[in-house]
Amino acid sequence: MTSRLAKLFTEHPASVDETYLGHMAFAASFAGRLFLAGGAAIVHAFLPFLFERTASGIIRQLYERTHNRGR
Repeated sequence: MTSRLAKLFTEHPASVDETYLGHMAFAASFAGRLFLAGGAAIVHAFLPFLFERTASGIIRQLYERTHNRGR
């Protein structure tokens, strides 16, 4: 039972060549960047002259960091 539980926490991180804690840090950083992109997009929705490319730039960077990970 313990090994099955451990596998739940380690199988996916291992598939992208990370440890559990390394994957947690990456995912938390990713979430923070998405939060910033969302904030920029909300501001841009009301004030279209601000943050014209910020959200799309962040999304592009995140895609480049994650594309083909673990392959």
